[in-house]
Amino acid sequence: MSSMSEKSRLSTRLILVNNTSFYLKSTVGGDKIELPLQSGISQINAKWKGGSACSHSNSSMKASSFGRQRMMDCDPRRAQLKVYMYDLPPEFHFGLLGWKGRENQTWPSVKNPSRIPPYPGGLNLQHSIEYWLTLDLLSSSIPTIVRPCTAIRVKSSSQADIIFVPFFSSLSYNRHSKLHGKEKVSVNKMLQDKLVQFLTSQNEWKKLSGKDHLIVAHHPNSMLDARRKLGSAIFVLADFGRYPVQIANLEKDVIAPYRHVVTTVRSDKSAPFAERPTLLYFRGAIYRKDGGVIRQELYYLLKDEKDVTFEFGSIRGNGIKMASQGMASSKFCVNIAGDTPSSNRLFDAIASHCVPVIISDEIELPFEDVLDYSQFCIFVRASDAVKKGYLLILLRGIEENKWTEMWERLKEIVHHFEYQYPTHPNDAVDMIWEEVAHKISSIRSKRHKKSRYNRSQLLA
Repeated sequence: MSSMSEKSRLSTRLILVNNTSFYLKSTVGGDKIELPLQSGISQINAKWKGGSACSHSNSSMKASSFGRQRMMDCDPRRAQLKVYMYDLPPEFHFGLLGWKGRENQTWPSVKNPSRIPPYPGGLNLQHSIEYWLTLDLLSSSIPTIVRPCTAIRVKSSSQADIIFVPFFSSLSYNRHSKLHGKEKVSVNKMLQDKLVQFLTSQNEWKKLSGKDHLIVAHHPNSMLDARRKLGSAIFVLADFGRYPVQIANLEKDVIAPYRHVVTTVRSDKSAPFAERPTLLYFRGAIYRKDGGVIRQELYYLLKDEKDVTFEFGSIRGNGIKMASQGMASSKFCVNIAGDTPSSNRLFDAIASHCVPVIISDEIELPFEDVLDYSQFCIFVRASDAVKKGYLLILLRGIEENKWTEMWERLKEIVHHFEYQYPTHPNDAVDMIWEEVAHKISSIRSKRHKKSRYNRSQLLA
């Protein structure tokens, strides 16, 4: 098969659920302002001198090269991560999407990417991570599906590095957490209770108290009833905002990107500096609790600035389209802490090639062991952001060529935040599996160290 025909074949298999024809490349007042402000501008501009922001870090280059190699036919013996997936009844996963298979059929056919059960749109999509991971595992045994060889589903738990729990917990919370009719217990709570009972009775769980189990709880309110009982497992989360450190922490858990809801901007259609008339853009809920109080403070500081869009908005009506257009025509897009440290807005900005301005002191970022976010994001402490004039002077002080370098870097890394089926090298699903592999390696190393003297005593 020729190189051109192979490229065409891969493109037809790639489905992005964001209403776009974009295809990923396989390489793909008078108050005083304190001195740290000017220092901040200098640091941002000086960062790029002597080296382009577009240059990859060694780890990023290594990941890209490794990904291209893994696009070849997959030998299960060489997979980085062997995954055993419980055959939970459909009520825990695709049944929540309305899928109904034949009697005793656990999984839908995923051979034809255009006929897989669709996930609900709107804001539901932003927490759909378990859906994409499950699809990827199901496809790993289908020879006609071209995908990376990072994670492979195995038939026996004794062969596995990790055990995956296919519970669509975010969808369960979004769709079934409220009582209906004469219900005394919500469907969401009922499923969590059944899941705890099932997992804790399994020999696989008992072997290591669940430490080698992977559970996705990306919505901050998902798994509320079960998380403490299953807290020894590895969680895939959006952030740690609503978790005590004993239950979730960076040592054992994985931070995954939200699935963006705006349309991905094609690199050749991305507007440069001069064609983005808005300096700073924010559209969303303004009045939030907890750490999100800063949103209303910034609103009153910025709402009357002529080159700033800071307004209330939602996904209703034309909301997503307006956000897509607004971000794509703005130089900077602000990502402010809401009820939790993270929000989908960061990943919408990345998809729009709008340089993110992150104002969230407690945020944890996905794939930060591979990606240097300072190459394509501006970080501002919350205490500085609410000083009158601080933020605007900072952003207006960033030179066009420095902004352009960050913009170019955004176009290079955007594919790391795409969820799609089939999975593509170094996309969000592939990167998540890489992160899980790192966690498993660390857990295994610690377990072996703890057992050193136990083994020695047995041999004595």
